[in-house]
Amino acid sequence: MAEHRSMQRAALLDAARTLLSEGGTEALTFPALAERTGLARSSVYEYFRSRAAVVEELCAVDFPVWAAEVEAAMERAGSAAGKVEAYVRRQLALVGDRRHRAVVAISASELDAGAREKIRAAHGGLIAMIVEALGELGHEQPRLAAMLLQGVVDAAVRRIELGAAEDPAVVTEAAVSMALRGVRS
Repeated sequence: MAEHRSMQRAALLDAARTLLSEGGTEALTFPALAERTGLARSSVYEYFRSRAAVVEELCAVDFPVWAAEVEAAMERAGSAAGKVEAYVRRQLALVGDRRHRAVVAISASELDAGAREKIRAAHGGLIAMIVEALGELGHEQPRLAAMLLQGVVDAAVRRIELGAAEDPAVVTEAAVSMALRGVRS
């Protein structure tokens, strides 16, 4: 029974990722989740109490996966500047990933305070990854620089997500260039 519930929960999360990445927040409804998974609508409520709870669970499951991917890319870099570049490039490469698109598709304002705090904490962990490299580059305030660097990444993510006129590769190169020039002390 527990294995069945676990499989159903995973199927609901997978359906939520698809709905969010294909149609944004409006597409994530309990009737749509029920239709995608073959469950009765009332059964969806047995797993999640609200859309926000679905998104919170997606963040809890997916964010550590992509944070680990960013960290692995940074570990492969040979220098502090290489780590900064890997930090930016890997995050932007993940924009097309369904897991990432699902998490950014829903506005944080639709989540309760607890869910927003969990997302902030997860982002804080991502920012913490780059602080040491910024310190190695001689930045006097590496934590502040890390937060600002993440702002550049977030702006590039939004630009790519919007399907801006620029090719995602152009946005990535601009963000990497800005990051590398901006974080040098």
